[in-house]
Amino acid sequence: MLFPEAWAQGAAAAQPSLIEQGFPFVLILGVFFFLIIRPAQKRAKTQASMMAALKRGDSVITSGGILGKIEGITEQFITLEIADGVRIRILKNQIASNAELGVAQK
Repeated sequence: MLFPEAWAQGAAAAQPSLIEQGFPFVLILGVFFFLIIRPAQKRAKTQASMMAALKRGDSVITSGGILGKIEGITEQFITLEIADGVRIRILKNQIASNAELGVAQK
């Protein structure tokens, strides 16, 4: 006998507004932006500025861990001298950091 009365009271409860329903999603998107997207954009910006500043004679570290000295630069490739008389060509975007700075660009 108590159950029908309880169901009747539950049906009369007010539904949350559209703003109240959407707030958690907006909050999640905001956290996602500030914790994931924005730091990635900053890293990409510092990597691009480092790439633009590369010149012949700079010591660099590749993403594979090879330390070398830049002997030549083109639009897509860099020629590294990794030992006396030993040169390799790698893609420009495989440069991880400038070895002269001593700090990897993460």
